[in-house]
Amino acid sequence: MSWKDVLYPFSVWKNILKDPVTIRKPEEREGSSRYRGFHINDLEKCIGCGTCEEICQNAAIDLVPVEGIVAKPGDSGLRPRVDYGRCCWCALCVDICTTNSLGMSNKFRWSVEGENADKAIDREKFGSPDDYLFVIGAENKYWDNSEMGYRKPDNYDLTSPVRVNMDHLSALERQDSFIEMMKGYSKEQAQREADRCVECGICTAACPAHMGIPAYIKAVREDDMEEGLRILYETNPLPEICGRICTHKCETVCSIGNKGEPLSIRWLKRYIADNVPSEKYKEILGTDKIEQNGKKVAIVGSGPSGLSAAHYLAMMGYEVTIFEALPEAGGMMRYGIPEYRLPYDQIDKDVNYILSLGVTLKTNTMVGKEITLEQLKEQYDAVFAGTGLHMGRSTMLENADHKKVLQSIDLLRKIALGEDFYVPEKIVVIGGGNVAMDITRSLARIQRKKYGRVNITATCLEPHGGMLADEEEVVEAREEGATITPAYGPQRIDIVDDENLKGLEVAKCLAIFDKEGRFSPKFDLDDRQFYEADMIVESIGQGADLSYIPKQLNDNIEYSPRRQIVADPDFQVKNQPWLFVGGDIVKGPDVITGISNGHLAAVGIDRYLNKKED
Repeated sequence: MSWKDVLYPFSVWKNILKDPVTIRKPEEREGSSRYRGFHINDLEKCIGCGTCEEICQNAAIDLVPVEGIVAKPGDSGLRPRVDYGRCCWCALCVDICTTNSLGMSNKFRWSVEGENADKAIDREKFGSPDDYLFVIGAENKYWDNSEMGYRKPDNYDLTSPVRVNMDHLSALERQDSFIEMMKGYSKEQAQREADRCVECGICTAACPAHMGIPAYIKAVREDDMEEGLRILYETNPLPEICGRICTHKCETVCSIGNKGEPLSIRWLKRYIADNVPSEKYKEILGTDKIEQNGKKVAIVGSGPSGLSAAHYLAMMGYEVTIFEALPEAGGMMRYGIPEYRLPYDQIDKDVNYILSLGVTLKTNTMVGKEITLEQLKEQYDAVFAGTGLHMGRSTMLENADHKKVLQSIDLLRKIALGEDFYVPEKIVVIGGGNVAMDITRSLARIQRKKYGRVNITATCLEPHGGMLADEEEVVEAREEGATITPAYGPQRIDIVDDENLKGLEVAKCLAIFDKEGRFSPKFDLDDRQFYEADMIVESIGQGADLSYIPKQLNDNIEYSPRRQIVADPDFQVKNQPWLFVGGDIVKGPDVITGISNGHLAAVGIDRYLNKKED
């Protein structure tokens, strides 16, 4: 016990000689300027995260639908309703509010319209309980515009608005190496970051796989990695991969991000997977013995959707065989993403666990060549196709077919395969997306190792701040010696002869789309630059190679305007009930979306083969 504990009780003595204050008619007065009266809420700022409901110890707040407010990414569409028969005016709901939309007026007098107009709050004596239960800010109470009352003080937060950054290699350490640059969280870092989570669940709705994000973050906080792993595998069988290169849509809607930096959800997922040895997976996940059902399914492609489908089908007892055209499993994750972002051994950890469930992997086996889709239909009960976007798109400029004008995706594949290829001293990359940054940074590493310096320029139509690549990719590319020049578009490829290039001419891009939103770049031709180049790399998009689908079948498949296969909610192809599709060829390039597609398709295949009803 300290001296303060002894003296504090006596601090009331200073008031012993003061006259008591009695307010004879409190109904005629309002509270002080900071009095905690009835709640106010800005419905436009509120996102219905539910933190107020969660923290209320008296269960006085419920999240309910409100007419005119619809759910959207980052907004549940619900709003808090308070029950003043339960509220104790503690203001914890205000303190925890992630958007600062919630406050308390200094009004404490209650009146209702009509016959109860003169009655104060007394649930047992007066009126229906519904008289004192309403959605805050939606029912036009007289205190709604009160400027006085309790608000969360500035710089006061129950959760930290600053994320715990992950340690990484410096530019000097990584610039000539493909060693993974992100080091991972320590236990102390992971738990500090997990402590920031308010468990609102807004992130789960935004995640394409609807992962149990608050639950696995809670497992991190409680240092229960086994429970965390079980939660991950309920919806995502590629946690090592996704924990590194997921597009983390969940983080863009994180409610904590409204008052600071969003939670590092992706890194916390990685932390769980990194800290559970692969040899313990089957014991933890209870997959030592899976009862077989005697039915077979073929998977075309071992990318995220194919691996996900294989995992969940194997869990349901199907005999699954994956056909992969390249030497290793992983699809575009292995052959389109550099190893400094996604190490191959971490891909292998996820893949090998799936194979341990009894899944067969046949590599160097191209469907449409070594085996046809028709043969798969005959030999298997169902087929799932989840092939990636392995074909680059050309600018279609004159001389774009020159032998030293190459596609980024082809070069990334060569790097992954360990193949030697021509890397000159002067390179220009056309494109500003993540793939463009991947090839820029990869070639910069090779240049530095080969020549001791970097001379590579990436140029794109989009302005700085509007580039399609993640901001950190652009920053890190510059740190590694690359030059990034946004807001310029290619005009002409100059060549010396059939063997050699001069370079690329670009012009300032004024607009990318027309008034109708169609792609129609406009240029200031008086503002031109010329980049000397011995090699030009196009990285403006990718397409699918669907040549493995025979013409007769292809003619009966419906495609979207973007040439993506149209499938039903089970990812079953119309008019071809034996064929299911997912991933890039249906939804476009995104790992977590592909994982979700594969999971849903596995459920659809099981329903189809067992004639199950919803």
